Amino acid sequence: MEIKLTEYARKCGCGAKLSSKKLSEVLEKLPKVHNENLIVGMETSDDAGVYKLNDQMAIIQTVDFFTPIVDDPYTFGVIAATNALSDVYAMGGDPVTALNIVCFPNRIDLSVLGEILRGGLDKAKEAGAIIVGGHTIEDEEPKYGMAVTGIISPDKVLKNYGARVGEVLILTKPLGVGIVSTAVKGGKASDHSKEAVIKSMTTLNKYSSEIIRKYNISACTDVTGFGLMGHSYEMASSSGVTIELHKEKIPFIKEAEEYSNQGLVPGGMFNNMEYLEGKYEFTDIPEYLRNIVFDPQTSGGLLVSCSSEDAEKMLEELNKLEIKSHIIGTVIEKQEKSILFR
Repeated sequence: MEIKLTEYARKCGCGAKLSSKKLSEVLEKLPKVHNENLIVGMETSDDAGVYKLNDQMAIIQTVDFFTPIVDDPYTFGVIAATNALSDVYAMGGDPVTALNIVCFPNRIDLSVLGEILRGGLDKAKEAGAIIVGGHTIEDEEPKYGMAVTGIISPDKVLKNYGARVGEVLILTKPLGVGIVSTAVKGGKASDHSKEAVIKSMTTLNKYSSEIIRKYNISACTDVTGFGLMGHSYEMASSSGVTIELHKEKIPFIKEAEEYSNQGLVPGGMFNNMEYLEGKYEFTDIPEYLRNIVFDPQTSGGLLVSCSSEDAEKMLEELNKLEIKSHIIGTVIEKQEKSILFR
């Protein structure tokens, strides 16, 4: 049965996230959770929660699900699973179990759901995780994702804060996923850009995570729905530093420039811009590149802060992978703005 899943979605992938501004307004009113075994909670907007079981082991817990970002059911399942598993890798851990989360309309044949779940199962298997169950509800809009549990040594947890002045920032995947996906949904994307965006979204951060763990990492996060700017801001503000991004070093899917200039941008991009208003400074940045750094990423790469010495060695290893990594900026003393983009 041929079906175009994106026709059932009002917003695609991580671009469907609630805006950071609205989410912050809700979360800041909730009481803080204090527990001696809670290593990472909600306070720094990190990628996942980490709870210490004993001196040798902690569990990483995360959940992610979204609307279709591609038309093919199997590929959608693969992308959603890759994205959900990513938070465990961003914390430096290994996923072990997952629960499926499904919202599905009764007007779509159940064979489509079977293909979505098969895609998720295959990607979980590649990650070394076991799907142990799940939960489904009927919904007019299809959605799929996973709640994932990972494991890690308590003293090996990577956090989205701790970046130090003088360090450099490495990004392990190109940007522009949301913009290209918008072009795909509008029937304007080239075959090359479709292939590039699917390749990026279906590549596990497992492989880059395994490499960076060999080095002294001060801070790490993955770049998803809040865009490069949003996740850079979280790292900078929680680390008490300013991040300086270099415009000539930002990697992005080539066609994203063209599609951005045509106005093919996701709505979530504007939410990201609104949330960070007043927190950054742009110097001679073309509009298309402004859009790209605010673009919501689905299953984006890792953003890593480390010394320049470690970065050089790390890049040599990372760039043996199919998707290339890049140094995109530096960490400087805290300024009036959290991000300087020059």
